[in-house]
Amino acid sequence: MTKTLQEIIDANPEAETFRFGDGPKLCAEILAMVRNGAKTATCEAASAYGKGGDAWPEVGRRDVALNWDGTPALMIETVEVTTRRFLDMDHEFVAAQGEFRDLEHWRASYEAYFQRAGEFSPDMKLMCERFKLIEDYA
Repeated sequence: MTKTLQEIIDANPEAETFRFGDGPKLCAEILAMVRNGAKTATCEAASAYGKGGDAWPEVGRRDVALNWDGTPALMIETVEVTTRRFLDMDHEFVAAQGEFRDLEHWRASYEAYFQRAGEFSPDMKLMCERFKLIEDYA
Protein backbone atom coordinates (compact mmCIF):
# COMPACT_ATOMS: atom_id res chain seq x y z
CA MET A 1 0.00 0.00 0.00
CA THR A 2 1.33 3.42 -0.95
CA LYS A 3 1.60 5.90 1.92
CA THR A 4 0.11 9.35 1.49
CA LEU A 5 2.06 12.42 2.47
CA GLN A 6 -0.42 13.02 5.30
CA GLU A 7 0.13 9.49 6.67
CA ILE A 8 3.90 10.00 6.57
CA ILE A 9 3.70 13.38 8.33
CA ASP A 10 1.25 12.01 10.92
CA ALA A 11 3.78 9.28 11.74
CA ASN A 12 6.72 11.75 11.68
CA PRO A 13 5.36 15.09 12.96
CA GLU A 14 8.84 16.64 13.22
CA ALA A 15 9.57 15.98 9.54
CA GLU A 16 9.97 18.83 7.08
CA THR A 17 9.11 18.39 3.41
CA PHE A 18 11.28 19.68 0.56
CA ARG A 19 12.17 19.22 -3.09
CA PHE A 20 15.65 18.69 -4.47
CA GLY A 21 16.67 21.03 -7.30
CA ASP A 22 14.72 23.83 -8.94
CA GLY A 23 12.71 22.01 -11.58
CA PRO A 24 11.11 18.64 -12.33
CA LYS A 25 13.98 17.19 -14.38
CA LEU A 26 16.68 18.05 -11.84
CA CYS A 27 14.47 16.89 -8.97
CA ALA A 28 13.96 13.47 -10.60
CA GLU A 29 17.68 13.12 -11.38
CA ILE A 30 18.68 13.90 -7.80
CA LEU A 31 16.07 11.57 -6.30
CA ALA A 32 17.45 8.76 -8.49
CA MET A 33 20.96 9.43 -7.17
CA VAL A 34 19.75 9.31 -3.56
CA ARG A 35 17.95 6.04 -4.27
CA ASN A 36 21.01 4.39 -5.81
CA GLY A 37 23.32 5.60 -3.03
CA ALA A 38 25.39 7.97 -5.18
CA LYS A 39 24.14 11.05 -3.31
CA THR A 40 24.56 11.30 0.48
CA ALA A 41 25.02 15.08 0.81
CA THR A 42 23.52 18.32 -0.38
CA CYS A 43 23.92 22.03 0.12
CA GLU A 44 21.77 25.14 -0.14
CA ALA A 45 22.15 28.85 0.41
CA ALA A 46 21.95 29.49 4.14
CA SER A 47 19.60 32.36 3.34
CA ALA A 48 16.94 29.81 2.27
CA TYR A 49 16.45 28.88 5.92
CA GLY A 50 14.90 30.64 8.88
CA LYS A 51 12.31 33.38 8.89
CA GLY A 52 10.03 32.86 5.91
CA GLY A 53 12.09 29.92 4.63
CA ASP A 54 12.66 26.27 5.39
CA ALA A 55 13.62 24.95 8.82
CA TRP A 56 17.38 24.47 9.28
CA PRO A 57 18.23 20.75 9.07
CA GLU A 58 18.91 19.06 12.42
CA VAL A 59 21.01 15.96 13.05
CA GLY A 60 18.68 13.01 13.66
CA ARG A 61 15.61 14.60 12.12
CA ARG A 62 13.92 12.70 9.34
CA ASP A 63 12.58 14.74 6.43
CA VAL A 64 10.49 13.86 3.39
CA ALA A 65 11.86 14.61 -0.08
CA LEU A 66 9.03 15.18 -2.52
CA ASN A 67 8.67 14.46 -6.18
CA TRP A 68 8.21 17.69 -8.14
CA ASP A 69 4.44 17.10 -8.14
CA GLY A 70 4.35 17.15 -4.32
CA THR A 71 3.95 13.42 -3.74
CA PRO A 72 6.32 11.71 -1.28
CA ALA A 73 9.47 10.28 -2.86
CA LEU A 74 11.66 9.26 0.05
CA MET A 75 12.61 9.90 3.66
CA ILE A 76 16.12 10.91 4.66
CA GLU A 77 17.74 11.35 8.05
CA THR A 78 20.24 14.15 8.61
CA VAL A 79 23.56 12.86 9.97
CA GLU A 80 25.64 16.07 9.80
CA VAL A 81 25.07 19.79 9.25
CA THR A 82 27.89 22.27 8.70
CA THR A 83 28.25 25.70 7.14
CA ARG A 84 30.90 27.06 4.82
CA ARG A 85 31.27 29.74 2.21
CA PHE A 86 30.79 28.90 -1.46
CA LEU A 87 34.48 29.54 -2.17
CA ASP A 88 35.50 27.14 0.64
CA MET A 89 33.78 24.05 -0.80
CA ASP A 90 36.06 20.98 -0.92
CA HIS A 91 36.45 17.91 -3.14
CA GLU A 92 35.30 15.46 -0.46
CA PHE A 93 31.91 17.10 0.08
CA VAL A 94 31.42 17.55 -3.67
CA ALA A 95 32.02 13.81 -4.15
CA ALA A 96 29.35 13.00 -1.53
CA GLN A 97 26.86 15.11 -3.48
CA GLY A 98 27.11 12.56 -6.29
CA GLU A 99 26.21 14.57 -9.35
CA PHE A 100 29.44 16.46 -10.12
CA ARG A 101 32.58 15.39 -11.99
CA ASP A 102 34.84 17.51 -9.78
CA LEU A 103 35.03 20.72 -7.76
CA GLU A 104 35.14 22.91 -10.88
CA HIS A 105 31.98 21.27 -12.24
CA TRP A 106 30.31 21.80 -8.84
CA ARG A 107 31.30 25.48 -8.83
CA ALA A 108 29.93 26.11 -12.32
CA SER A 109 26.69 24.20 -11.64
CA TYR A 110 25.98 25.78 -8.26
CA GLU A 111 26.92 29.26 -9.42
CA ALA A 112 24.31 28.90 -12.20
CA TYR A 113 21.77 27.48 -9.70
CA PHE A 114 22.28 30.35 -7.24
CA GLN A 115 22.22 32.93 -10.04
CA ARG A 116 18.84 31.55 -11.17
CA ALA A 117 17.68 32.18 -7.59
CA GLY A 118 19.19 35.69 -7.73
CA GLU A 119 21.58 35.27 -4.83
CA PHE A 120 25.05 34.19 -5.97
CA SER A 121 28.19 35.51 -4.29
CA PRO A 122 31.54 33.70 -3.98
CA ASP A 123 31.52 34.33 -0.24
CA MET A 124 27.86 33.36 0.32
CA LYS A 125 27.21 31.08 3.26
CA LEU A 126 26.03 27.53 2.51
CA MET A 127 24.23 24.96 4.63
CA CYS A 128 25.97 21.63 3.96
CA GLU A 129 24.05 18.51 4.97
CA ARG A 130 24.96 14.83 4.98
CA PHE A 131 22.11 12.35 5.14
CA LYS A 132 21.15 8.71 4.83
CA LEU A 133 18.19 7.18 3.03
CA ILE A 134 15.60 5.79 5.45
CA GLU A 135 12.63 4.87 3.24
CA ASP A 136 11.80 4.96 -0.45
CA TYR A 137 8.12 5.58 -1.27
CA ALA A 138 8.43 4.69 -4.97
